[in-house]
Amino acid sequence: MKMNFELGKLFLALVVLINPLGALAIYLELTQNFTKRERRQVARLAAFSVLILAVVFTLTGSLLLKILGIRIGSFQIGGGILLFLISVSMVRGGSNPAKPDIGTSENNEIQIKTPQKADLASIAVVPLAMPMMIGPGGISTIIIQSTAAQTVQDKILILGTDVLLAALCYAGLIAADKISKWLGQTGLTIFNRIMGMMLAAVSIEIILAGARSLFPQWF
Repeated sequence: MKMNFELGKLFLALVVLINPLGALAIYLELTQNFTKRERRQVARLAAFSVLILAVVFTLTGSLLLKILGIRIGSFQIGGGILLFLISVSMVRGGSNPAKPDIGTSENNEIQIKTPQKADLASIAVVPLAMPMMIGPGGISTIIIQSTAAQTVQDKILILGTDVLLAALCYAGLIAADKISKWLGQTGLTIFNRIMGMMLAAVSIEIILAGARSLFPQWF
C-alpha cells in the first residue's frame, strides 16, 4: 500500500517535471515547416526517447548509486532540493534551472534554427525529449523511486508509470496545436504555476524522506 502511495507521488512529480505542455511551444517552433505526418513522427520519437530514458534509469538507478557510493538518503535530499528549486522557478514564472533556455531571442542560452526535415530523429531526441521533457529533475526522481522499490512487482509498477508518462507526452505533442489555441499563453502560464506549487510539496516530502533515512534518531 505504501508503494502505491509513493507511486502516486512519483507520477505527480514526473507529470510536472516532464510537463508535455511546457514543451509545446518549442515543439511547434521546431516542426512549423513539417507535414502532419512528420509532426506525428517527431512526437512518436520524442515520446519513445522519454520512455527509453525512464526505463533505463528505473532499472539501473540502484546500481548507479551503489557504484558511486551514494546513500539513497543523500540522493533524496539532493534530488529534493533540485526539485524544490525547479518548483520555485515555475511558480515565479522564470526559466527552469535544470533545463536550458531554448528559443530564438538573442538573450537565450541556446539558439535553435528551424530544422531541416532530415533532422526528424535528432530534434525529437535533443532538445525535445532531453532536456525539454525529461531532464535532471525527472531522472533524479526516477532514480529515487526506483531505489525504494523492494520487490519485482514494485519495479513493474514503476515501469508501468514510465509507459503511461511516455503516452502522455505523445498525446500532449500530438494535440499541441489545439492545446495552445485552447489555453493560450495565459492559460499555459497559470497551469505551469499550479504545477510548480504541487511539485514544491512533493520535493519537501522527498527531502524529509531522505532526512529520515540519514538521521532516523531525529524522527
